[in-house]
Amino acid sequence: MPAGYSRTSPVDRSDYRELISHVSEAVWPEFLFHDPVAHDHWDGLFETFPSHQFALIHDQTQTVAGIANSVPLAWTRPLIDLPEEGWDWQLLKSAQDAASGAQPNIMGALQISVSPIFQGKGLSSIFLEEMRQLARRKGLSVLIAPVRPNKKHLYPLSSIESYAAWALPDGLPYDPWLRVHVRAGGRILKPCHSAMTIVGTVAEWEEWTRLRFFQTGEYIVPGGLVPVTIDLTQDSGTYVEPGVWIVHDNQA
Repeated sequence: MPAGYSRTSPVDRSDYRELISHVSEAVWPEFLFHDPVAHDHWDGLFETFPSHQFALIHDQTQTVAGIANSVPLAWTRPLIDLPEEGWDWQLLKSAQDAASGAQPNIMGALQISVSPIFQGKGLSSIFLEEMRQLARRKGLSVLIAPVRPNKKHLYPLSSIESYAAWALPDGLPYDPWLRVHVRAGGRILKPCHSAMTIVGTVAEWEEWTRLRFFQTGEYIVPGGLVPVTIDLTQDSGTYVEPGVWIVHDNQA
């Protein structure tokens, strides 16, 4: 744990959800909060897997510096078979595994979010290492993550395959968040092309993006990794977000 920060979780505080509520809102675009799988299962994380959720508190200001969310998963097939539905799949499967009593053997990372005022201080690497250590303490030998590349929104027309392959002269990924994972020992496995799927009415998409959609077609929206498809005849907008599966072989 870095000097000047303390770790807390739902196990430690009954007001944990209220304490951290502003962090995600400050980091993610509005439309991501309307994922139907998250709507059905996100709240259950804090009831079913409280020790898998944690935050770092800046000791001097008592401000939440960032948050992390993960789930235990039962997975016996080769990792290359991890599904296209990445993020949605992890959240749904963890709930199904808990309900069926399946024995988890790996851990899935759902989110690491650093509050804007604490970004640029190396905390993302610290959160990732803390998550790896959490997996080790729970006896889970692999950490998987359907990573949302944090600069992909600047290149929404590039395929996720192309973007994930972009590299700096030293061979590390161009994307900063992919780079953090690779530097920590993670390996890029493959894209997951439908990590999240969000469908709404045209009016809802206009509210979420603060844009107007006057005709059917594909639109680049703020924060979107790919365009959203708007269909005025069906009064619908569909956004299918890609991610990148990264695997951390989590041996001590």
